[in-house]
Amino acid sequence: MREVTIIDVSARDGLQIEPNVVSTEDKIELINRLIAAGINKIETTSFVHPEKVPQMADASEVMNKVATKAEVDPIVLIPNMKGFERASAHGRVYEINWISSATETFNKKNINRSIDENFKIFESVLREAKLAGIRVCFSIAVSFGCPYEGHVPEENVLKLVERATKAGVDRIGIADTIGIATPNEVDSLIKKVLDVAGDTPVSVHLHDTRGFGAANAYAAYLAGLRIFETSISGIGGCPFAPGSAGNLATEDLVYLFKRMGIQTNINFEKLLDAADFAASLSSKESLGRVRRLNRERTIEEVRCI
Repeated sequence: MREVTIIDVSARDGLQIEPNVVSTEDKIELINRLIAAGINKIETTSFVHPEKVPQMADASEVMNKVATKAEVDPIVLIPNMKGFERASAHGRVYEINWISSATETFNKKNINRSIDENFKIFESVLREAKLAGIRVCFSIAVSFGCPYEGHVPEENVLKLVERATKAGVDRIGIADTIGIATPNEVDSLIKKVLDVAGDTPVSVHLHDTRGFGAANAYAAYLAGLRIFETSISGIGGCPFAPGSAGNLATEDLVYLFKRMGIQTNINFEKLLDAADFAASLSSKESLGRVRRLNRERTIEEVRCI
C-alpha cells in the first residue's frame, strides 16, 4: 500500500496571522479534533517573541496542555536559542522547526539576520537539541519564489539542503511560502532536493495562493516525496510574505490521496469536523474546497475507494 505522512500546521501557521486573539482553549480544541481524526504529527505553536507574533503569546500554555496527550508528536517552531530553551523546558517536544530563507532579503525581513548568521545560530541550537533528544527540521522558506527578490534559483535551496544535511538534521522542509510554484517547478526542485538530502526525510509545505496547492502536492508525490505539511481548512499564511494566502487544506489533500488509493491513516469524516472548527476560528474565508461540498456525498466517495 502506498502511504504518506501528513503534518498539520494549523495550530501554528494557520493561526499566526489571525488578527483576532484565539483562546488557548480553542487552540487545544483544534489540536484535539486533529488527533481524533488520526493526525499525530501536529505543529502546535511557535516560541517567538509575542511582540512579533502576538497570536503565539500563549505558547507555553498550549504546550503545557499538549504535553499530557500521548497521541500526538508535538512540533514547535523556534527562531533562536531563547525559543529553544523555552520549548525544551516542556519535555514533550517531538521536533523543533527552524526556518531559513532561500533569499537574503526575505531572511532579513523574517528574522532580521543574514542566511549565514542564521545558520550559525541554528548549528548551536542543533547541538543542544541533539543532547536533549529532540528532533530537528530545517525548513527553507521561499524555495520557489520570493516576494522581494522574485525568482529563486534552485541552487539557493540546494546549498542550504546540503549544509543542513551535513549538519545532521532529522528532516528537511521545502516551503512555497507565497504559493507561486507550478507542478513542473516542484517536480524539478524536489527531485534534486531528495538527491542531495539522501537518507534525510524531506517534506513540502505548500501555500494555495494561486490554487495550485493540490497539483503541486501531487507533483511532489510523483517526484518521490512522502511527507506533506498542510493546514486544516486551508487557514493561515506568513505575516512577512505580502500577498500570500493560506496553506493547502489538509482535508483537500487527504481527499485527493484517498480517492487515489494512497493511504493517509486519517479518518476523513472526523477531519471534516476539524475543518469546520478551524474555519470558525479564522476571520478569513477558508481556502479548503472539499469542506464546502455535499458532506454525505463526499464522505461516501471516499468510503467507496
